[in-house]
Amino acid sequence: MQKLGVRVARRLSGGGAVYHDTGNLNYTFITEGGQEAEFDFRIFADPVVEALSRFDVPAEFNGRNDLTIRGLKFCGNSQYAKQGRILHHGCIMLDSNLTVVSDVLRPKEAKFRSKSSKSVRSRVTTINQQAPSPITMEQFKQVLLECVSTRQEIEFGTLSPEDMAAIDRLQQEKYETWEWNFGSSPAYDVRLEEKFPMGLVTAYLSVKQGCIRSVRFFGDFFGNEDLAQLERELEGHRLDGSLERTLETIDVDRYMKGISAKELCHLLR
Repeated sequence: MQKLGVRVARRLSGGGAVYHDTGNLNYTFITEGGQEAEFDFRIFADPVVEALSRFDVPAEFNGRNDLTIRGLKFCGNSQYAKQGRILHHGCIMLDSNLTVVSDVLRPKEAKFRSKSSKSVRSRVTTINQQAPSPITMEQFKQVLLECVSTRQEIEFGTLSPEDMAAIDRLQQEKYETWEWNFGSSPAYDVRLEEKFPMGLVTAYLSVKQGCIRSVRFFGDFFGNEDLAQLERELEGHRLDGSLERTLETIDVDRYMKGISAKELCHLLR
């Protein structure tokens, strides 16, 4: 993701990871749901299915939280309930770059042992891959609005400058922060391995809230100092851009001959 310039954003609602680009349409419904709001996805998915039927695209709601075309997922849906309201949103891939989708949503399952719940991976497609003729984003948005409005009256509103300023503050003070996007992540264990010119290095990391809880190094490299000292030095550090700066203050070469701080940081991150 870093190589491709793709940013990470964590959301309040459940469900698996999704990918956004300019070929992607995101929609959100906020409704009154009562104190014990049920997670009913169909009522929000039906307008999308109806909209696509007007373009002769055979979309279906699969009964869980996905929308599919010929068995391939093109839209994931997610919900969050609080104080009697439901926030429901969907991620519709109209014309997304599926090569990038495959590259960024590709965890190495065998290397991770996560304490979090597992998301379900699906075979994906885009609407335009399945449509008889290409659909523009504006065409699709207009038809989707029409399909929603036939089910209930829509009241259009405009965000004021004060609203936008409050949104910007919330973005900067919460949703863009490392603490929100990474510091609240579940604990996990991971094995990382890389072959360097001076030998093979294997690192076993235990991570909690985005920080190294413990690390053990193994390999056929050489060094003059006790690895346990390096391992202790790294405990508690964030797995972010500051890690390389931390490693630069440590003479990594004394622990792993011929391996630089930058190389070790690349392995650990």
